[in-house]
Amino acid sequence: MGGGRAMNLAAIGVPGLIIILVIILILFGPRKLPEVGSAVGKTLAEFKKSAKDIMDDDDEPKKIEAQKVEPKEQVK
Repeated sequence: MGGGRAMNLAAIGVPGLIIILVIILILFGPRKLPEVGSAVGKTLAEFKKSAKDIMDDDDEPKKIEAQKVEPKEQVK
């Protein structure tokens, strides 16, 4: 698809983040900035919660599998 050239967000660096913040400030203005920040924070928190729930759901079958007990052989 991308030839292994996935964008690494950690590679943006401080100058890139400053440019992004300036663009956001220009787009939304100083009065809307707290609202935008709050919305972004809530969105990230919800995303992390959903991702954690998905990971926990993946672990659930393993827990159930570990709790299963093999039936013993019946004595005649």
